[in-house]
Amino acid sequence: MKHVAKKRFGQNFLTDQSVITSLIDAINPQTEQIIVEIGPGLGALTKPLLNKINHLNVVEIDRDIVSWMQNEYAKNMVTIHNVDALKFDFTSLGKNLRIVGNLPYNISTPILFHLLDNLSHITDMHFMLQKEVVERMVAVPSTPAYGRLSVMLQYHLAMEYLITVPPEAFEPAPKVESAFVRCVPHAALPHQAKDEKHFAKIVLAAFGQRRKTLRNALKAWLNDSGFIALNINPQLRAENLTMAQFVAISNYLV
Repeated sequence: MKHVAKKRFGQNFLTDQSVITSLIDAINPQTEQIIVEIGPGLGALTKPLLNKINHLNVVEIDRDIVSWMQNEYAKNMVTIHNVDALKFDFTSLGKNLRIVGNLPYNISTPILFHLLDNLSHITDMHFMLQKEVVERMVAVPSTPAYGRLSVMLQYHLAMEYLITVPPEAFEPAPKVESAFVRCVPHAALPHQAKDEKHFAKIVLAAFGQRRKTLRNALKAWLNDSGFIALNINPQLRAENLTMAQFVAISNYLV
């Protein structure tokens, strides 16, 4: 299919066969598994996945690509969900879902947060993302990439940076490097927040002005006696705290 990539959908189609093979090996799809591909595009991952499994669900917003897919794949092999991934209820497909995809870089973070709401039905996720985003996802405290995204995702997920992918592996080539990441929901949360919405608010407030000290960033939430009780130095910045310490702050306040 000759298809002009649409900027509004953030389309960059993977074409490098050696990279594709590496991604499929990393995913390691098994015959009977329920696999959902977000943004299948022109089939770079779709076709090799179908060589390994009996059936694939795909979520694709582009109607032109959907029309092409309807003619390209047998209906019993591929179920097409022509919908925005940000609005799709992944839980409707059952449990033990494996989610894969080359995510549109312009909305990758909102998609990741949307999927957190569906984690009870997800076994694992493998995504191609902008390298900078993957570095933020897996970052450790006191490093430049560590931030709100790191804390919120690491609360829910164990993540592994797998492969760096150069721009020339895509058509059209993006202006940035990409990376492939594995995300696996924790079997049991390593640090349980009493109120996860409150925890999210604390993390947001702390990183809202990340150059501020914790005393200033969290002054509406925590006083000096609270910092003493938690054994946290109020002169530190948000980027210096572990995810466990953010949970401890939230739990102290609720």
